[in-house]
Amino acid sequence: MSDPAIRIALVTLGVEDLARASAFYEAMGLKRSRASQSTFYMYDMAGVVLALFPKDMLAEDAGVPGEGHGFRRATLAWNVADAAAVDAGFARVMAAGAISLKPPYKTSWGGYVGHFADTEGHLWEIAHNPFFPLDANGAVSVPPPREGVKQ
Repeated sequence: MSDPAIRIALVTLGVEDLARASAFYEAMGLKRSRASQSTFYMYDMAGVVLALFPKDMLAEDAGVPGEGHGFRRATLAWNVADAAAVDAGFARVMAAGAISLKPPYKTSWGGYVGHFADTEGHLWEIAHNPFFPLDANGAVSVPPPREGVKQ
C-alpha cells in the first residue's frame, strides 16, 4: 500500500477576536459551515477548509506559547484568472476591512499581485500567475517539471 498524497485539507488561523475575524471573512463572501461551533468557525473554500480558532486555544492544542507577533513566515494565496480579477478581489477585501499592504502591481516575472492582511494580521496575496492555469473550479494547476531537468 502506498502512502496517500500530501494535501492541505484545512488551514486554521489563530485569532484574537473570533467575532471580528468571522465578520471580515463573511464580508469577503465566505459562508460559515454548519460544522462551526461557538468556539471556532469553519468555511469551505472549494475543497480546502479555512478555520478560525482562538489563538490561545490553538497554541494550547499544539503545545506552544500563544504569543505571536510580527511576520509569521507564511502568506495565504488566492489565485485568480486575470489582472482584472486581482483588482476586483482586492477592492472586495478592502471593503470587507482588510489592511492594504501592497496594492496590486505588475511583477517582474509577468504576474499581477496585491498583498493585504486580514483583521488579525494574517498575510494574504491575491494573484494572477499566467504560468499557473486555473481549472474550472479555480484551483491552481502547477506545471509538471520540465523533461530532462533534475529536481
